[in-house]
Amino acid sequence: MAPKRHVRLAKVDEVAIRLRIRWLKEGVYLAISPDVPGLVAEGRTLAECVEISQRLARQMLEVWLEHGDPLPPVFVKSRRAPRELLVPVGMP
Repeated sequence: MAPKRHVRLAKVDEVAIRLRIRWLKEGVYLAISPDVPGLVAEGRTLAECVEISQRLARQMLEVWLEHGDPLPPVFVKSRRAPRELLVPVGMP
């Protein structure tokens, strides 16, 4: 029997950001975030708007880190705070 190989996966930190999304009469969704200053995303569907917001927030974070700019508090907290999640559990 071959020995088990342990594969180490890259550590991935995630943070939840708040999005404020509204429908515009032009037929698109518009998202801004109180947690990520300057984030403005537009999508044809709600899902597309959220995906674009996620990608944009990640790109903004990468630029801030690359340039040594101060990070918004939501990103600073995520690097220090222990993980604690509320998980719904169905009751019999």
